[in-house]
Amino acid sequence: MVDFNKVYLFRMTHIENIPHILKYGITHPESEFANGEYIGIGDQTIIETRKDKILIDDKKIGDFIPFYFAFRTPMLLVIQTGYNGVEKVHPSNIVYCVSSIQKIIDSGNDFVFTDGHAINAFTSVHRKEEIENLFEIIDTKAIKSNQWSDENDLDLKRRKEAELLLIGDLGVDFIIGYAVYDERAKNRLIGFGVNEKKIIVKKDYYYDKF
Repeated sequence: MVDFNKVYLFRMTHIENIPHILKYGITHPESEFANGEYIGIGDQTIIETRKDKILIDDKKIGDFIPFYFAFRTPMLLVIQTGYNGVEKVHPSNIVYCVSSIQKIIDSGNDFVFTDGHAINAFTSVHRKEEIENLFEIIDTKAIKSNQWSDENDLDLKRRKEAELLLIGDLGVDFIIGYAVYDERAKNRLIGFGVNEKKIIVKKDYYYDKF
């Protein structure tokens, strides 16, 4: 049986959002506890598209809080480089809030997961009841790969961006820890009130050359 305590989930956010997360958890934009001063990162065109695209049971992708199954995603590269008009963010200002499948289950929140990027028409959506079959559904090799461009596998990038999508807010107690780029970011989190034992510096979670 899979130990879901060791199946980690990653939610990227701007470091300035951490104080709000420490108080209210990871909140949805429509939550009563939503961060009115939230600093977004990522491709706003894709974010807007997700708001309107039906995912399952008349729920739109934007109704969920997304998590990735791995770090160093294609979207992170876009954010660090400022590609395609996306606002460029230094990696020191990007924090991974790390949870796990087991923590999500323990939270009691409803969720679904996908075998690829949720916006893609070829992606299939699976309910929480199917989580025991997770590794038969998602492509872990693709997810963990540092590459996503392969002329012999044009679907690789889609599969790499598999997601777990959560309904409702995730309380701070269900966040295992925080991964950051450098000591400067770590010290800022400590200053915000994060327990130092919950912070790990993982430069290899980022694209170092940018």
